[in-house]
Amino acid sequence: MDAISGKIETVLQTLWIGGLWVIGYVVTPILFASLEERRLAGELAGHMFTAINYIGLGCGTLLLAFAVLKSSGSLLKDRRIIALVLMLVLIAVSAFVLQPMMQELKLSGIVAGSEAAAQFGQLHGVSSVLYLLTSLLGLFLLLSRRQTT
Repeated sequence: MDAISGKIETVLQTLWIGGLWVIGYVVTPILFASLEERRLAGELAGHMFTAINYIGLGCGTLLLAFAVLKSSGSLLKDRRIIALVLMLVLIAVSAFVLQPMMQELKLSGIVAGSEAAAQFGQLHGVSSVLYLLTSLLGLFLLLSRRQTT
């Protein structure tokens, strides 16, 4: 059973962390470099970020369950569990707080140089930092898994 759960964890990590890196650092820059209309590139990227957030919530929850079941001590001392919880919190804030706020601003119509545009830029900046932190925590998970297997 332990070998099967290890394979499931590998697939979950590959799907989630690989998806984070491919969407955020490969596909999104290509969209903005290739499409003349930045708004369309942003919409497409936004849909992909929404999808990877939901994939992350599902995969992260399952990975956290596996980590808790395998933990042999205090959950607060297990770095993998802490990293997974942090990743899930960062995704939840992004998906359920920042993205809806950004979407509301877009629907109200953002005019260049307006207060709404400045607010959108700030939210986008915070969202980008949270995404980077989530991506780096994902790398930590991969590296810590390699050391324990």
